Amino acid sequence: MPDILSGLKLFKRELTPAQVVKKSREDRFMAREIIDGIFTEFVELHGDRLGGDDMSIIGGIARLGTMPVTVIVVDKGIDIHDKLSKRNGSPEPWGYRKAQRLMQQANRFNRPIIMFVNTPGAFPGKEAEAQGQGEAIAKSILDSMKLTVPMISIIYGEGGSGGALALATADQVWMFQNATYSILSPEGFASILWKDSKRSEEAAEIMGLTAKDLLEKNIIEYIIPESRNHPRVFNLIRKRLTDEISSLNQLTPDELIVKRRNRFRAF
Repeated sequence: MPDILSGLKLFKRELTPAQVVKKSREDRFMAREIIDGIFTEFVELHGDRLGGDDMSIIGGIARLGTMPVTVIVVDKGIDIHDKLSKRNGSPEPWGYRKAQRLMQQANRFNRPIIMFVNTPGAFPGKEAEAQGQGEAIAKSILDSMKLTVPMISIIYGEGGSGGALALATADQVWMFQNATYSILSPEGFASILWKDSKRSEEAAEIMGLTAKDLLEKNIIEYIIPESRNHPRVFNLIRKRLTDEISSLNQLTPDELIVKRRNRFRAF
C-alpha cells in the first residue's frame, strides 16, 4: 500500500471529497470506450432469460490480451435520450439478473469476470421494486460469493449503495482516482442525518467515500490514476488486470472462495 499512497502525490492536486463527488458524476470515461480500449473481440450478450434486457448493463465475452474473459459494465449513457433510457446507470432487476446469468456462464466455462461500475444506485421505481429489486441485488451478492473464477470490480464513476455492491462483490475492488464508493449519496446522507440535503458537501467530508479514503481503510486494493490520455489509462488497466488475474488463477477454487469471503468478513 505505501507505494500506491506515495504515487498519489503525483496527481496534480488533491481535490476535496465534495469536488471528487462532483467529478465522479461527470462523463469522464464512457462504458463502451472502456470496453473498446481494454479488450478485443467483444461480443455483447443480451437478456436475463426471465423477463427483460436492461440496457444500462452491458455484458458479454471478450479477450484480455489472449485470455477469454466475461465483461460486465454499467452504462450511464451518452446523450440525454440515452441517459433517460438507461436511468443514468441505475439498473433494474433484469439488469442484475442479466449480470448473474453472465457470471454463471463465466463460471461454467472458467472465464475470469471483470466488472466496471458507475451507478448512483439501483433504480428505485415502482415496477423495479415490484419485480424484486432487493432480491436481485441480494442474489447477485450471494452468487458472487460462490463463483470459483477470479473476479475484479472497478468503480470508474459513482459506486452508490447496494446497486454498486451487487457488482463489486469480488476478489479485488479498484477505483479510478476520481470515483466514489459509499452506502448512499452525500445528499441522502445529509437528508437523513441533518434533514438538510444542502449540507451534502459537509456529508462528503465525513463519509470517507473517496478512493484515497477507502484505500487507507483497506476497502479497495488499488487506485487507477486518471489522465486525459485515455489509451494510457487503458493500457495500465489492461496490464494490471492481466497480472492480477494470473496471480488469482494460481489459487484453487476453494482457496479463491475462502479468500473472497474473508475479504468481506474482515469489514
